[in-house]
Parts: sequence; C-alpha cells; structure tokens
Amino acid sequence: MERIFLIVLDSFGIGAAPDAAEFGDAGSDTLRAVMGSPDFFVPNLEKLGLFQIDGTPGARDSAAAGAFGRMTEASRGKDTTIGHWEIAGIHSPNPLPVYPEGFPQEIIRAFEKATGRGVLCNRPYSGTQVIADYGEEHLRSGKLIVYTSADSVFQIAAHEDLVPPEQLYEYCRMAREILTGENGVGRVIARPFTGKAPHFTRTANRHDFSLLPPAVTMLDVLQRAGLDTIGIGKIGDIFAGKGLSESLPTRGNADGMAKTAQLLDRDFRGLAFVNLVDFDMLYGHRNDVNGYAAALSAFDRWLGGFLPRLKAHDVLMISADHGCDPSTPSTDHSRECVPVLAYGKVVRPGVNLGTRDCFGDLGATILDGFGLNWHEIFGASFWPQMTK
Repeated sequence: MERIFLIVLDSFGIGAAPDAAEFGDAGSDTLRAVMGSPDFFVPNLEKLGLFQIDGTPGARDSAAAGAFGRMTEASRGKDTTIGHWEIAGIHSPNPLPVYPEGFPQEIIRAFEKATGRGVLCNRPYSGTQVIADYGEEHLRSGKLIVYTSADSVFQIAAHEDLVPPEQLYEYCRMAREILTGENGVGRVIARPFTGKAPHFTRTANRHDFSLLPPAVTMLDVLQRAGLDTIGIGKIGDIFAGKGLSESLPTRGNADGMAKTAQLLDRDFRGLAFVNLVDFDMLYGHRNDVNGYAAALSAFDRWLGGFLPRLKAHDVLMISADHGCDPSTPSTDHSRECVPVLAYGKVVRPGVNLGTRDCFGDLGATILDGFGLNWHEIFGASFWPQMTK
C-alpha cells in the first residue's frame, strides 16, 4: 500500500449508539435527519455503500463499489478530541472534564492574572449567541469572553480589532498551561470575531490548542516506520502536532477538499488524515438541517471527481468522530454510530464490515494496510476482511 486517504466528516453520525440514552441522546440520528432535506443528494456515497450499512434508513438494493460498515465508540465521550483519539488507537475510559456551571474561580483568577484582562460570561453558551450578548461589553471593557459547552472546551472569544488573532492565540497558550491535571480540558479554542453590534460574526481564524495524546497513536507508529503523516484541517490541533510530519490547516470544507485533492498529485507514501469541520461547526451545532444536507451534497459532488483519480495502490476511507443531529432541540454533539466506507483497487466491493466495537479498528486497519504491527494501539484490524 502506498497511500491511504482517511476523511473524517466531522459529526456525521448514522444512528444512535447502543448507549446513547446514557448521554441523553436516545433516538439521535444525523443521517436520518438530513435525508429528509430537499438539499440531500449523495449518489457517490450511496455508490460506496452508505445505505448498505446496518441500521441506516432507506436501504438501497444496489451493489456497493466499496466495503462498508459502522463503528461504535468505546471511550466515554462524544466529542472531537476523544473521537479522533480513538480512531487513532487511544481508548479513553474516563471522560474529559466538563463545566456545566462554568469554570472554577481559581481557574478564572489564574487566567486573568496571566493575561492581565478580566473575564466575561464564564458559563456554557452558544458560540454565536455569546458574541451577540457580550460583544459590546467586551469592546467597551477589554475583558475576554470565556465560555464552554457540553464538550470539554475552554473557549475564548475576542474581537480582532481589539485582540489580534496572534495575541488571542497567546492567551490560549496561557490557558492551556493552566488547564492541566483534573482540569485538563480537551481543547482550548480561540474564537475571534469581527463586525459591529448587532452583527458580530466569527471569523475563520479559529485555532484549537489540544492536550497531547496520552498514549501511542497510529500516527506515531506510521511516523516511526518512516511513512508520511499529513494532517489536513483540525488534525494538527487535535493531536497537538504529535505524530504528524506535516500539517495543513484549512478554512472550511471547500479548502479542505481542495488541499486533499492536491495531494493526489504529490509523491508521498503514507497517510493523509483529513477533518472536514463545517458539518459540525456550521450546521450541526446550529440545528441547520438543510445546510448540513447541502454540505454533504457538496462533498459528494467533490467525491465524484476524487474517486477516479485514485491510483492503483491508493485507498480512500471515510468516517466520522461523533454525531450532531441538527433536528433535535439540543445543539450539542450526539452519541451515535459512525460510518466506515472504504474504496480502492485493493478493496473488495460489497463487503459488509458489520458493526465494529470501537473506532480504533480504523486505525488498526490503516497500520495493517501498511504492513505494520497494529497491536500497539487500541483496536483490531479489518484489513484482511475488506481486501482482495
């Protein structure tokens, strides 16, 4: 195997996980929610076997061109960090800390001392609503808007005219140093915005500062073997750069798809690990069913041009890291199964991979595809099952 392209459609769940009720997500189904939209049209995902996956709605009878299946999450979480870490072979039996009442005062005081600025909000909040409610006071006082969500995140919003993005990133690094141990949140996130009240808008200069992965990942194993490990989109942030030979940040799905397509013309051997964030950030969290459906359709159109360009020793794998059902009252992530679709000359068409016990099976399979020992990470390979 020369190259594997792993594309994570951020938040594209395909039905409630068996333990979804424990997370308050019984009945969540991101795929079912968007299928009802007039903007939903995904013939290439259908061709790969999306609707052949066990439990998916509207199953089709057409033969699949690739291997297909679904995965359940073994870790105790439903967020980006834990989802991607498990894909890469880390089991997280304990959830990362969350702050439904806001951050403890000792954390806020330490942050204020480090930055020399006061703090506004300090409670769970919608990212768009928090700048609408606190943006003017932030500009007037110079205080930073700090908020969280149902995820393990410490988010800092600041207007770019008052706090340039590079300065905001430095404040995030300060927060990252404070938030360790029992307060080791998964991500500190810079949320810059611009505009004038009441029309503040978030910019594309978001940046995540993640915890270092606590164990060996498939990226580490690939890198030790001398293979290329290229992260596109949030991958560099999620893994704090660990195990990556190259990181290509993006400004949304279109940019991520363009950068991924450009790699087809590059002579590399290894893994291109891609995160397409707009599904989650722009549509799932904002309960925008039609926007989510249109974004999937746009990806599917791009996929139609990408598939014929794969070389004989390339494999494409498509999956997700959690759900974010845009049709429920909640704006948070949902505990769902995620798809696995695989395609390439070496992949046996029409193979049903069934329901996998953990996301880590994907990472183990990628290592197996390159002939590497996958037993060092959490997961079990299905490479022999899906290949010719």
